[in-house]
This record gives sequence, C-alpha cells and structure tokens, in this order.
Amino acid sequence: MKIVEVTTPELGRKWVKMYYRFYKNDPNFIPHIESDIERIFDPKGNKFFKHGRAVRFLLYNNNEQIIGRVAAFINDRTANTYKQPTGGMGFFECIDNQEAANLLFDTCKNWLKGHGMEAMDGPINFGERDNFWGLLVENYTAPNIYTNNYNPEYYKNLFENYGFKLYFEQYAMIRPLVDAHQGYFDKSEAIRNDPAFKTTNIRGMSWDKVAADFMTVYNDAWGGHDGFKEMSLDQAQKIVGKLKPLVDKDIVIFAYYNDKPIAFWVNIPELNQIFKYVNGKLNLLGKLKFLYHKYRRTSRTMLGIVFGVSRNFQGRGVEAALVIHGHYTILPLKRYNDTIISWIGDFNLKMLKLRDNLGFANYRTWVTYRYLFDRNAPYERAPILGSEYKAGGD
Repeated sequence: MKIVEVTTPELGRKWVKMYYRFYKNDPNFIPHIESDIERIFDPKGNKFFKHGRAVRFLLYNNNEQIIGRVAAFINDRTANTYKQPTGGMGFFECIDNQEAANLLFDTCKNWLKGHGMEAMDGPINFGERDNFWGLLVENYTAPNIYTNNYNPEYYKNLFENYGFKLYFEQYAMIRPLVDAHQGYFDKSEAIRNDPAFKTTNIRGMSWDKVAADFMTVYNDAWGGHDGFKEMSLDQAQKIVGKLKPLVDKDIVIFAYYNDKPIAFWVNIPELNQIFKYVNGKLNLLGKLKFLYHKYRRTSRTMLGIVFGVSRNFQGRGVEAALVIHGHYTILPLKRYNDTIISWIGDFNLKMLKLRDNLGFANYRTWVTYRYLFDRNAPYERAPILGSEYKAGGD
C-alpha cells in the first residue's frame, strides 16, 4: 500500500469521485454534490483557507487501485483553544482493513504533528460544524441527509481500534408533521394571547427584511455568549442569499413582539430527496432535474436549518407557538410528512431541552472523535453548555 498526496487536478478528481465504488450497492446512499466537496478544498471558495490550511491523500493498494482517501486540516482560529493544539481530519473513506485505515490515520497525524498539533478531531469538516461533521454510528437505513456524513458501520471499529475516543455526539431529530398535541397549546397560550405577539411566514417579505430580522434574532439568542460572535448584516445577507434558491417561503417562520423579531424557525425542503436524482452532479442537466423536482415538491421532509429565540423570550412558550403556527399554516398544505432538526450536540443542553419540549425523537447519531498524540496525556470530553438542564425537564 502507498499514500499519494493530492497535488494535481486529476488526483483531485479521483479523490472526489473515489467513494462511488464504496456505495454503489448501497440503496440508502445519496452521493454528495461533487461541487460542494470541491469547494471545501478550493482556497478561492472556502474562507477557512484565510486562517488555515488543508491537505488531501489517496491510498493505493499494490495493484494501483484506490482503496481509501482522507483529508487533514488546521483552523488557526480554533487550533489553540484546547488544552492541546488540535487539528482535524475528515472525508475518510476506506476498505474494511485496519492496516489500511491506520495508514490513513497515521498520515494525518504525522502531517498535523509537522504543523505543531498535538491532537486531531475526526471525522470533521474544514468548515462549519453543520456540514460533513462526525461519524455516523446509529441508523444506517434511512437515506442520508444533505451534507451530513454517511458511512459503513465498520468505520466505527476502524476509528476506535486506532485509538480515537468519543469527544461528543451529535444528533438529527425527527418529528411527524401531525396535529400539535395539547401541550403545545398549553405552553404557548399566554404568549399567543398577547396582542403584541404574532407569527408569520416570509411570503410578501423582502429578502433584506428577512436578513435583518434573522440577524436580530441570532444576535439576541446567541451573540456574545457561549463562544458565538455577533452576526453582521452583511453575513446575514450572504446566508439568506445562499438559501434563496432552496427556500419554501411557507416554512420559514418568524415571531415578533411589538413588531420586533424575537424568534425564527428556518426550514427548507430536505434536499437529498431531490439530489438523489442528480447523482452528485449539478451540471446543466443536474440543475434542470433539481428545478423540476423542486417544482414538483418531491421532498416530503422539512429540514430545520436553525431554531432560535431571543434570550428575553426563552421559556415563555415562543418555541411552542412556532409549532402551533406550523399546525395552522403548514400542515394544511399537505406538502410535508415530517420535520428534521439536523444538528444538536450532546454538549448543548439547552437545545436538548428544546428537543424534549418539542417532542422530537432521535433519528440519527454521529460521533466526533478526538485522538491525542501523547497516548499518556489525560483525556477529556467536550465541555458541557447549560449545566442547569435535566433530561425531560421543563
């Protein structure tokens, strides 16, 4: 076996496409959009190259066949925020062979050590946590969610046999889109009966207003605490701009109090129920297929991108009021059968409480692992946020 670094466009194409042969007989796998993957490793397309670096490797067997791939990367903004300087590895694909996996892991470790790192997390993304993050360890049967990792069951053993340890789990949660139960009405009764309070979708709303209101709620809910930086209007406009081609305006919901935005529930149609028809390629034909299935409303699942409530209104039933809005306005459309929230970390106890209060069930579980290069160094899991939470509490 030999490792080859990706240094040419041809090797880059082989690196992106190699996983097709791993999943060609798996009916639950939907190929990632190739341009999404390519953009991550394009310095012009990925802002993380402004404060980081990345490398990719292919693994060949003795017959010159590709049997694995991996990437390693360092985000300078986060690498030194841990007890050990920590880099990342991800986009791992490998045959069911521990020796082959170890060679890929060792290659990442040695590259990261050469750049001053003392640990590596994986499999993670050279980008935001909501994409291509974690190893799937529960529910391999349902079709994979757009930009969420999907992998064979045996990968878990390859990681853990090498010495990776659980750093945190993250969950996708699902809830049937059915009549809201009485608990939602009870929890939201006071706020819904307040004449200053209202909920609405974004039909008739300008995109500038959507971006400005999104920024306001985000900053009121997260900005300045728990490690979140405040969002600028320019950032909000870029986020909204990316969502515009995907949005169903009936399922993006805002709440207002005295006309000030105080909460949002941002959903899009689950895209992999459409992308399964394009086979990973958003060329002209792929785009036409996407538009056709978007128009036909092929996707029957809502994917929750983000759910947020301003700090001053948390615990007052606003979350339940947003669900009630869906009960009265989304359910009658009969476009969707269920709704998914795609990323809740086990360290985020406030979101776990919200999950319980909204009646979501676990749909999928991923694990983010950490590997310390000093095998005698003490190991700690990810720190917990919101320690006041108790499972099942109100």
